[in-house]
Amino acid sequence: MTRFEPVPASLRRVAAEFVGSALLATVVIGSGIAAHQLSADVGLQLLENALVTALGLTVLILVFASVSGAQFNPAVTLVDVLLGHRRRGDLALYLPAQIAGCIAGAVLANAMFGLTAVSWSTTDRLTVPHLLAEVVATAGLVLVIFALVRTGRGALVGPAVGAYIGAAYFFTSSTSFANPAITIGRMFSDTFAGIAPSSAPGYVAAQLVGAIVGWLAVRAFFPETTTATTGRSGASASS
Repeated sequence: MTRFEPVPASLRRVAAEFVGSALLATVVIGSGIAAHQLSADVGLQLLENALVTALGLTVLILVFASVSGAQFNPAVTLVDVLLGHRRRGDLALYLPAQIAGCIAGAVLANAMFGLTAVSWSTTDRLTVPHLLAEVVATAGLVLVIFALVRTGRGALVGPAVGAYIGAAYFFTSSTSFANPAITIGRMFSDTFAGIAPSSAPGYVAAQLVGAIVGWLAVRAFFPETTTATTGRSGASASS
């Protein structure tokens, strides 16, 4: 009989981040395309996009949390390293997988709806209020995740992050991207959820600022970890 060798843990973790990020981008962009096709009301389109993203993100975290931590987000991975929950070497492994996954997911979403595989977005989102919103959204995401992780409630991260992102679609002016990888991925789809390449660098910069603000908040409010953490807590992404 043929003996199947187990896949190395590091390869499984990187693959999980790639696949999870790809599916996240597919959920976000695909639901945006569907919402735009199903309704002419922008508010209803956003509600549909937010609801599907919240549910899909929760499921993806629950599926991949035990493999890679289900981060799908360079900002979250960075804070995980800064808090000492994850090795620095994981940054070099996770970040390319997350970015490549989100690009692949955007291409897949376009293809599923019969659109050009790659169509650069023309939606300009770069305003000062939007950048402030991305700082707030990312800082809040980081605080939600690591408040739960550092107090031994990591099992709640999936539903908590899904609920937070669903709400943040409406309480932030930017609709809460809060994720550099998904921001890059959204450039590849000129659809409801897209972002123009000229706007993306500002969003990424604001998200990194938000990540640092969130890290400082976690250090201030939760300086001690009340249970052992391994980074497999479902610390996840945004939309």
